[in-house]
Amino acid sequence: MTLGVALGIVCALLLVALVVQGLIWTRQARPRRAEIDASNSSRQFAERGERTDPELGAEPGAPEADATELRPAPPRRSARLDALIDAIVALTLEAPVAGDFVIAHLPPTRRAGTKPFYVEGLDAASESWEAPAPGRRYSELQAGVQMSGRSGALNEIEYSEFVQKVQAFAEAVGAMADFPDMLDVVARARELDALTGPLDAQLSVGLRSNGVAWSPGYLQQCASRHGFVPGAVPGRLVLPGAEEGAPPVLVLGFDPQAALAEDPQQAALNACTLTLDVAQTEERAEPFPAWHRVATLLADEMGATVVDDQGRPVTLHAFDAIGRDLQDLYRRLEALDLAAGSAAARRLFS
Repeated sequence: MTLGVALGIVCALLLVALVVQGLIWTRQARPRRAEIDASNSSRQFAERGERTDPELGAEPGAPEADATELRPAPPRRSARLDALIDAIVALTLEAPVAGDFVIAHLPPTRRAGTKPFYVEGLDAASESWEAPAPGRRYSELQAGVQMSGRSGALNEIEYSEFVQKVQAFAEAVGAMADFPDMLDVVARARELDALTGPLDAQLSVGLRSNGVAWSPGYLQQCASRHGFVPGAVPGRLVLPGAEEGAPPVLVLGFDPQAALAEDPQQAALNACTLTLDVAQTEERAEPFPAWHRVATLLADEMGATVVDDQGRPVTLHAFDAIGRDLQDLYRRLEALDLAAGSAAARRLFS
């Protein structure tokens, strides 16, 4: 064999090796795909903007949720006014009024600045307070504005806006409004905000790919094995609560642009975030163990590392420390009559 032939063979082998290596690199760079029909996956992500967070009654961490058979969310129950977190205004009527009449004169929007407010009626037959409904008659009415929330305490401008809207409503239905003093309400709002602000906890960890990216479809498939379903907005998967109308126990968030990609199976994700909103779920539902368990399992399944907001790996010791702090937080919330998962806590910490 001549030197030229030998060199030719070596070059050919080198070229083949380079081609093979390139194919391997290309394969590794391609995001992992879900083992489901691609057209069905694309349709699920495309339709998600028309869905609401489904409440399927699944237990936290329930396996094998079928994301292709989602039911629309049932109507959420109206929030009942609570003197602990609301400034309440009595609306005195000279005679009972029909629910249809009340509904027709409700303010078009029930927000004062960033604060929600509510109108309720005392049903003449059942003598229970409820959101105005057609076909009912109400002997009394009341309105209330939430004094605090994640946007801060109710301020003077927001309270004035609330007063204006409720006063116009009261005049329209023939009611006399008895408004509490603005300075007293604002002072109570600041006190409530000061007490509860330090107790507002949202726990989040990141799942960072160790190398190979994921497609949104692959991420959804892995999450669905642990009970997650598509949320109301792109880039959001939720683990539904056990109660009808309850907020999700956990939220798995990722890049919404990837979810909206023309072909979600080709879009590449390198990270996602798993969040537990502590105040939204009862302690007895064990949301923290579910958060820890799901983060660990998804990391193992998807080839990821669980990291904090600084990108540092979260150790078992760190999870244990968070769990201990969380027990103290639960007790402090209960001491204020704002137990995690209660209606008042869900409204206040939202």
